[in-house]
Amino acid sequence: MSMAPGTKVFKHASTGAQYAAGVLLFSAGDVGDAMYVVQEGAVEIVVNGVIVETVGPDGMFGEMALLDQSPRSTTARIATDSVLHRVEPAQFMMMVRQTPYFAMDLVRLLAFRLRQMNERLEGRG
Repeated sequence: MSMAPGTKVFKHASTGAQYAAGVLLFSAGDVGDAMYVVQEGAVEIVVNGVIVETVGPDGMFGEMALLDQSPRSTTARIATDSVLHRVEPAQFMMMVRQTPYFAMDLVRLLAFRLRQMNERLEGRG
């Protein structure tokens, strides 16, 4: 399986928040109040108890709730000790408007996840 596209927008950012392995970051159904970018470590994205993706350095997750203001559709669990950047809604909208690379990274990520889901539904994934 190929790796999800990531973003280099936070490459030179100061260190994000540290999370210990096993921490439940959010659960399906929670209010989506932020998205996250992994600086170090790995985060498991879980749907109905099944790990559907492991997000590593430069990977993003949680963006859908900011795009459509819907409750979380997945659960995010810290797989290994990690450092994450939390992106609040106002910062997210500013980045989409002012940083073309971030916006394209986001579009690529959504396309990648849609293709992955199509493959799973077709029985290839």
